Amino acid sequence: MNNPLRESGKPLFFKVGNAGELDLAAPEPRLGQSVRLAVRSLSVMQKEALVINSLTGAVWRLASDEGAYLAGLDEAPCPLSFLTTGMVCSYMEEIRALAGQRGISIRDIRLIQDNYYTMKGSALKGTMTGGAKNIALEAQIDSDAERQDLQNLIVDAVVAPPLNGLMCGVKPSYFTPTHNGREIGPAKARRLDGPALPDSVADFDRAQPAAGDWSGLIRRNGMSPETEETVTRAGGSLQEEQDRILHVRGICTLRDDGIKAVEQQMFNPHGSIFHFLCEEGPETGGQGRAPDAASYISAGIGFCFMTQLGRYAKILKKDLQEYRIIQDTHFSPGGASGGTGKPGEAAPVETHVYLQDGEDDEFARTVLDMGEQTCFLHAFCRTDLKARVKVTESESA
Repeated sequence: MNNPLRESGKPLFFKVGNAGELDLAAPEPRLGQSVRLAVRSLSVMQKEALVINSLTGAVWRLASDEGAYLAGLDEAPCPLSFLTTGMVCSYMEEIRALAGQRGISIRDIRLIQDNYYTMKGSALKGTMTGGAKNIALEAQIDSDAERQDLQNLIVDAVVAPPLNGLMCGVKPSYFTPTHNGREIGPAKARRLDGPALPDSVADFDRAQPAAGDWSGLIRRNGMSPETEETVTRAGGSLQEEQDRILHVRGICTLRDDGIKAVEQQMFNPHGSIFHFLCEEGPETGGQGRAPDAASYISAGIGFCFMTQLGRYAKILKKDLQEYRIIQDTHFSPGGASGGTGKPGEAAPVETHVYLQDGEDDEFARTVLDMGEQTCFLHAFCRTDLKARVKVTESESA
């Protein structure tokens, strides 16, 4: 099988060194920061993205693939791991900031986050639907503070990240589809006001790595442990009829240099372990040596939607030749890290979709509708979710 990500010769993740030569620019922020994401499909499951955060102006190239459960090559992390990584890192950022504001000294902290999703129904009948479930977060903390003070710290910190705005309440997504170069109206999906943005396809080949070694930003480390939940294996996620629960875990720790390190595990479907690095930019107290949390979150949403477009076309054996998106997300500053003292806020996700195929407009509208309907992370946005929090003593205490 062709492996475009490997054959390109580029690192999977890198900071773009010639960002000024690209057309990609963040939209005008509505809530304090905005993220624009451009994604293209390289094969049925391999995808690459360019993402820019208005706070930093830096452009990152990220890549995603799927494992054997979707007949992918496992060359890069799956889409769900990006949101888990960005989410657990944003929790870490807010916990540290809020602890400083409250005078709570933390010697060591380790966050274990579990994300759960559902997929039920038939693709052929049009009833297949993705869902999202409440999140479980365990904070293992080494501190002299009282247990109740630590519990209050974590409970207050989990509503402070910008992602809180997508997680709490109902945020429907909006779309503008372009089919074979011509803008068309969606069928069931909510229409985004205004014309479609220009397609950014030329930017992907122009983007080149900045000087430096980017190989440490992402690395694969074998398969995740099998548990009693592990029931979906090779090809299982391509079945036309589905009724299953997905489980992704992210374990976040702090390196001595301040960079957040995340070990992502995928228990069902059975997938690989990937190690991510994450850091905020200088504008919010970091050094920008790795992608920021909001960029990972936005990439996860876009990658997941793209997977569902390709998956639906593959199940129906349709001629979906090329597909790309430009996605905008708008977030507030963090309640603690941004000094607002408020829960994080977000606007609905806006996505421009570009489809090239040998099918008619009806198929284009249907694949968009099914992509949104089966996307776990658009389901995350349109579902009112909570984080179940548990505070335990750090193993290093």
